[in-house]
Amino acid sequence: MNDDEPVLLHTDGRVLHITLNRPRALNALTHSMVRGLDEALTLAAGDDAVTAVVIQGAGGRGLCAGGDIRTIYEDARAGRRASVDFWRDEYRLNARIAGFPKPYVALMDGIVMGGGVGVSAHGDVRVVTERSRVAMPETGIGFVPDVGGTWLLAAAPGELGTHLALTGRAVEAADALLCGLADHFVPSHRLPDLTSALARCATRTEVTRTVRRYATDAPQGEFEAQRAWIDDCYAADTVEEIIGRLLSSGQPAAKEAAETLLAASPTALKVTLAAVRRAARLSGLEAALDQEFRVSCRAFAGHDLVEGVRARIIDKDRAPRWSPAGLDGVTAADVARYFEPLGDQELGLAGS
Repeated sequence: MNDDEPVLLHTDGRVLHITLNRPRALNALTHSMVRGLDEALTLAAGDDAVTAVVIQGAGGRGLCAGGDIRTIYEDARAGRRASVDFWRDEYRLNARIAGFPKPYVALMDGIVMGGGVGVSAHGDVRVVTERSRVAMPETGIGFVPDVGGTWLLAAAPGELGTHLALTGRAVEAADALLCGLADHFVPSHRLPDLTSALARCATRTEVTRTVRRYATDAPQGEFEAQRAWIDDCYAADTVEEIIGRLLSSGQPAAKEAAETLLAASPTALKVTLAAVRRAARLSGLEAALDQEFRVSCRAFAGHDLVEGVRARIIDKDRAPRWSPAGLDGVTAADVARYFEPLGDQELGLAGS
């Protein structure tokens, strides 16, 4: 492909390299990019000369900042359904990455958010650097973690995943490793040497050994020292009680987290808490993606996603007018509706 394509492919030795190539948009995913990634995986799976796949982002600022939020906003405002089709293909891609038969090496250097997590954190070799910032920031725009994010966060130790899901906070390398969102820390200046060495790997074992050879200990994170208050506060049954515990804990970081939650979409917070708790009881990633598809479709038809994107991305006034405006206006029945089956529109991964 030429350098203007949004997904670039090239082979180096035994490795197929996939580069997300929209650097001015922080490599945000479009529907055509999702299709291009799927086609690349088909190519790699069927080529006996390819031992592994490596995915990275162009531009040096990040792997991928998520989905193309402006396009979703415009689609929802116009009453179209193209975003639903995008999510259907994107979530199928996430499941395919998780089950890919060859080593899938994700270089999670720089910004990795939302859809960027979906094309990296389901891989079996996930590399972060000192520049990594990994997040599922959906509640701040009136949305709910998707792309398998609820499944990943539900599996994090203690209540760390609940903390990340509700606040949308970005974590650096050590905390991404602790939360199970990554496997190895490799300093960014060593990534070129790592990718060159991977080109000579003929087996899955050789790929794993090569990554480990370039990996080292990550700089110290924050969550190990904060586990006590995080686990205590987020173990509560409701968002209201979580906020109450955060405000009364006496920890400055907990108070900051409470302020973040109080500014987020009340509906998104309650649905997110339910989604993560439900994901922990599901049979696997495919079932979680099926659940997320239901939730995403309902959020797309609601008020807060459009309003959140308007306030954060379009007008940038940072003053969203959520509806309902407060947590007390979001009932259990309101939350339950997000999880109702979609009939013949179901994603159907868990049953396929």
